[in-house]
Amino acid sequence: MDASRTHSVEITPEKDRVPYARALEVMDARGRAIAAGEAAEQLWLLEHPPVYTAGTSAAAAELLDPRFEVVEAGRGGRYTYHGPGQRVGYVMLDLAKRGRDVRRFVSSLEGWVIATLGDLGVEAWRAEGRIGIWTSDPDGTEAKIGAIGVRVRRWVTTHGFSVNLAPDLSHFSGIVPCGIDEFGVTSLADMGMDVTPEAFDTALLARFDDFLSALSAVGRAVEGNTLP
Repeated sequence: MDASRTHSVEITPEKDRVPYARALEVMDARGRAIAAGEAAEQLWLLEHPPVYTAGTSAAAAELLDPRFEVVEAGRGGRYTYHGPGQRVGYVMLDLAKRGRDVRRFVSSLEGWVIATLGDLGVEAWRAEGRIGIWTSDPDGTEAKIGAIGVRVRRWVTTHGFSVNLAPDLSHFSGIVPCGIDEFGVTSLADMGMDVTPEAFDTALLARFDDFLSALSAVGRAVEGNTLP
């Protein structure tokens, strides 16, 4: 892994695809080490081989075609697809040092992704009652471009977000993404944009200070598996 640090957070952009099950093992170990004061906080940026992941609220009927490996994720939420062309960010922070407010963490994570997409020229937003990050697809209808799903244990966060840069959108048809079947999914490539993982990471990290600052407000929420 090629790692650097900012604000004591280790930034790790991964060059090779990481199998999802392996990522879960790494996150679990790192989260435990952070909670024990034995490791720095970390932002891990990567891509997975094709996989369907099941959150704690996943319904069996929403797995329509298990053409890829299906892995129990341990995070909140339902079924999600990860695969080539999608940038995934796993955010491992110690909320005991950053306000102990899970709702603020999730809101700040959403805002970070939305602001990053805005800097890339894409208007994106939250949608009341619907999970994820939303935008307008090429035909003008609302579509999902990013997913958010986190787990908090001993006040340490794991999992995080995914953004569709240029995945094969047909791969999403094997599930009901996040349990929402009324709207489709889109990507930057589908919108006519060519954004490399490196370019996305650069835009994301330019907003990293803002994201960390947004966590500083005082608050408190219950630990657990969360997907807004």
